[in-house]
Parts: sequence; C-alpha cells; structure tokens
Amino acid sequence: MKQNLDAYISFLSEERGLSRSTTESYRKDIAGFIEFAEQRGVNDPADVNRTLLSLYLGSLKQRGRAPSTMMRCTVSIRSFFQYLVRRSLIPQDPSLMLEAPKPERKVPKGLSVEQVDKLLSAPDASTPQGARDKAMLELLYAAGIRVSELVNLQVNDVNIDMRFVRCTGSSGKERILPISPLAARSVEQYLNGMRDKLLKSGTEEEGLFLNALGTRLTRQGFWKIIKKYGKEAGIPEDITPHTLRHSFAIHMLDNGADLRSVQEMLGHSDISTTQMYQTPKKSMKEVYESHHPRAGS
Repeated sequence: MKQNLDAYISFLSEERGLSRSTTESYRKDIAGFIEFAEQRGVNDPADVNRTLLSLYLGSLKQRGRAPSTMMRCTVSIRSFFQYLVRRSLIPQDPSLMLEAPKPERKVPKGLSVEQVDKLLSAPDASTPQGARDKAMLELLYAAGIRVSELVNLQVNDVNIDMRFVRCTGSSGKERILPISPLAARSVEQYLNGMRDKLLKSGTEEEGLFLNALGTRLTRQGFWKIIKKYGKEAGIPEDITPHTLRHSFAIHMLDNGADLRSVQEMLGHSDISTTQMYQTPKKSMKEVYESHHPRAGS
C-alpha cells in the first residue's frame, strides 16, 4: 500500500496542485492507517474492509486523539480509497459507509448573574454615550439577540410600552421578542433626549444606536464598547458581543425555561444548537441520593 500512497501524494501535488504542507498532512494520516493494517497482515488495499478501518479509528480514540483529528484522518483515508477506486486499483471503496466521529461542540461560556449585573451597571447613563451603551447592553441581555441584529435595529423596532423588540436575522426571518422592564426603561432614557445629542442636525438617520459621528454604530464599535465595560466591571473573562447572548440562554434554561421557547427566542433553526446551553444533568445516582427519602438510610 505504501507504493499506492506515494502515487496518491504525487497526484495531489501534481494534478490537484495542493501545497506541500497539505499533501504531507494527507501522507501522515494515511501512513498511520497503512502501518496499522500491515501490523495485522493486510498489505493489499483490496483486502481492506470497513471493520479494519473502524478498528483503526477506535485505536485512535483509545490513544486520546481529539475528535477533530479523527475526523481529519477519516477524510484523508476516504479520499485515498476513492482515488484507488477511480484508478481501478481496487474493486470497491471500503470507506464508503465509514462513519466519521463528530467533532465535540464546546459549550459556550457565559457570565454569572452577578457579573452581568456589574457589566450592565458600568455605563454612566447621564451622558449620551453612556445612555446608549446602557440601552444596548440591557437589550442584548434582555432579548438574547445577536450583535448584528442589535446594531441593525431601527428606532421604531423597540416598543417601550408593550416591552418588545422586533429584529431580523441573517436569513431574513423576523422575530418579535419580549424585553425586561429595565431594558425598556434604558431604551426610553436613551431616546428621551440622549439620542438627539448624538444625531447631527439636518440628518435623518433611522438607526437606533448612533456613534459619535451621528451615524449607525457598527459591530466593531460595539465590540470596543463591551470590552471597555467588561474591564471597568472587573470581569476577568474575555468578553465579546456574543457573551451576553450566551449568558441570556444559559440563565433562561437554568431558571426553568423550556428548550423550544429559548430556541425560538435565539432564532436557532436546529434545537441541538440551543441544547449546548443546557447545564449537564446530574447522574441518576446523584439524583436518587439527593431526592429519595431513604437514600441515606
């Protein structure tokens, strides 16, 4: 199989024009499998079957390889056997039904309720910029909207009396979301005189949140704002505009909100994305010992 590998690497380099670093990654991944196969007496690629490939991936897992590494190896091995089939060097592709391990999804990191309180209290709402920043932070946490949705809000997208915000996601789908009384009051305070101080005379900007030039605030501008207040609030975590959206989801679910409702509020098309925010459940033994009257007897 090593001769086949050499031919395949030449094909990637000469015919597909892949870089040396890329072809070497392919070589390393496939060579690992070839060594594994030869140790088990399989030297002909035509003798490789799905069982052998699955055993190899299992050995990678036992050695503590990350799911992303295993997925990359699976892709490399598949492409190798597809090449052999196309060149009529083997009759069929043994990797055709091979299941690649799914990469682990990292649980989004949010702030504690106490940290959110500190962050949202950091702006000085007696100034135009501070009132704007307070309203933005409150809205972001109250509705769990994306920063792109936040900076794209128009003045008439927030209903202060009914306490809701209307936003449009990247897919064009509109969501109408409830907001807290605190968020509504913060937006009201910003609109009552503070926004006009940022708006340049003679301009007709419909964007809700304005920068010092009187134009719509950008995502980059808000990024700097939230970093600034995170530092002022003494929060050690690396805060990004998405941090409050993560915190919103985590706190809602921790406080008993149902998954489907949070999914709709966040605008997730797949509920598995929302499930990432759920706090890991206790084991059956922990639940039993905590709740059964005689568990400690």
